[in-house]
Amino acid sequence: MSRTKVLLTGAAGQIGQVLTRALIEKYGKDQVVATDISSDPGFNCHFEKLDVLDKDGMKTALSNHKINHFYHLAAILSATGEKNPSLAWDINMKGLLNALEVAVELKTERVFFPSSIAVFGEGVDKDRTGQNAVLIPRSVYGISKAAGENWCNYYFEKYGLDVRSLRYPGVIGYQTMPGGGTTDYAVDIFYAAVKEGHYECFLEAGARLPMIYMDDSIRATIELMEAPSDRIKVRTSYNLQGMSFTPEEIYQEIKKYRPDFTIEYAPDYRQKIADSWPGSLDDSDAQKDWGWKRAYDISKLTKEMYLAIQEKLKK
Repeated sequence: MSRTKVLLTGAAGQIGQVLTRALIEKYGKDQVVATDISSDPGFNCHFEKLDVLDKDGMKTALSNHKINHFYHLAAILSATGEKNPSLAWDINMKGLLNALEVAVELKTERVFFPSSIAVFGEGVDKDRTGQNAVLIPRSVYGISKAAGENWCNYYFEKYGLDVRSLRYPGVIGYQTMPGGGTTDYAVDIFYAAVKEGHYECFLEAGARLPMIYMDDSIRATIELMEAPSDRIKVRTSYNLQGMSFTPEEIYQEIKKYRPDFTIEYAPDYRQKIADSWPGSLDDSDAQKDWGWKRAYDISKLTKEMYLAIQEKLKK
């Protein structure tokens, strides 16, 4: 039996649901504890309701279950966060600080914190944005993630807490519905193609952004957490690149499976957020330090997404 005992916050979220099930498959259902403020989405493991602002409740959960790998996923994403910035800051920042403080108190072996391309902003090179590029984010989500990266580094430097992080690009998967991010169009467009044959896109046709297929993002997360501590050289957050494309490019790929599919562009407030983000990331540090390598390009992603959603909607 694996000695790894895992707890996740935000397990009912877009990435959380898929990651939880992957961890159950890897370690066994008795080794995984899923928590969220919402209801159990049907995990085959122990589930508890947990508000990440409840530090005592978080400490009790980690202590009772003797957790050594703590995945702190709970957050309010970019587009949703702009509708209520103070709430997004509270959940994203206070939730993280509670997680870090509890992990230090309980001597938790490893902690994972998901960051995002939202940390980038003004003055950043758009093409192959570097690991140590300037961070001047334009959204409250990005501000909270940039601050979070520095808190993670601080807790590593001051307390020796083995906290690890990835800057996720837009994550694309069929397993769960998106949770209020600016890159969500890249999931929505597939559902629209299968169901209606038409999509109204909230970004411009040429808005190039870094993306990653869900399977690659989950594999990268687990590989990072499984890597020996001496391989982890970046204690803020690693750049992670899957592929980059525009709404028009993914639209043209989908048309290979539905030739009558049409699209209309109606950019809204999310376009300004997208304008501040890179078009691609340089993830050579992740490749060098712990062996990251993507498996999906835009063609392979499109085929799997379209066929999986087509099958999903038949049920």
